[in-house]
Amino acid sequence: MDIWWGRTADARPGLVGELDASERARLTAYARDEDKSRFLVGATIVRRVLSIKLELPPRDIQLDRTCPDCGRQHGKISVDGMQLSVSHSGDRVVVAFHPTAAVGVDVELINPSIDADSLASVSLSTLEAAELAGFEPAARARAFTQYWTRKEAVVKATGDGIRADLRKVIVSAPNQPPALREWAEYDGPVRLVDLPAGVEYAATLAILSEHTPEVRSFDAAPLLRS
Repeated sequence: MDIWWGRTADARPGLVGELDASERARLTAYARDEDKSRFLVGATIVRRVLSIKLELPPRDIQLDRTCPDCGRQHGKISVDGMQLSVSHSGDRVVVAFHPTAAVGVDVELINPSIDADSLASVSLSTLEAAELAGFEPAARARAFTQYWTRKEAVVKATGDGIRADLRKVIVSAPNQPPALREWAEYDGPVRLVDLPAGVEYAATLAILSEHTPEVRSFDAAPLLRS
C-alpha cells in the first residue's frame, strides 16, 4: 500500500496542463484558491503516480469519477489496473494506492472549537457517543475527528460515501487500535490503519482485505516539482 502526501503549497499553474477536460472544469468551478490548490495537487498526484505504475504519460491516464447518484464526474476515482482514494483537508492532500484491493483514505484538520458532543448526535452511534463523553473536554475534538476519519475511510473504501449513515458504521474508540466493530450493511473484510499526519490532523486508511497492509509513505513534493 502506497500513501502519497502533498500540500497546497505544492500547487503550481504548470500542473493544470496534465488534467483532462472534466478535471479542468472542476478546478475552474472552485471559488476559493485553497480549494483549487487542494484539487490540483490531488489530481496531479493521482496522474503522476499512475503514470509511473502503469507506464503511461500522465495526460493519457483514463480516469472515471462518475457519481453513482447523479452521473457527474465528482465520485470516487476508478481506473483500470489500480485501486485508489483521495482526501484533503487544511493544507494536506493524501492519496492511497493499492493494485487490487479497494481502499479509502481520509484526512481531517482538527478544529479545537467544534462542538463534538453535538456532532456526535448525528454521526456517532450511541456506544461511540458514550465513549466520546468519557474523554476530557479538551480532548474531544481530536477524539471525534479520529472517529470521523475511521468511518469516512470505511465508507470511501466500500464506495458508499455520503449515502452511508455514519451512526451505523461503528468503529473502535480513538484510544483503541483502529477497527470496524459493526456495520449491518457491510459483511466483507476490512482493515483500518491510523496514519501519522501531524498533531493538527487525524487520518485513517481502510482496505477491503483480510490482511493489514504494509504502508509505505511518500512525500509528493519532489514528484510534483519534476
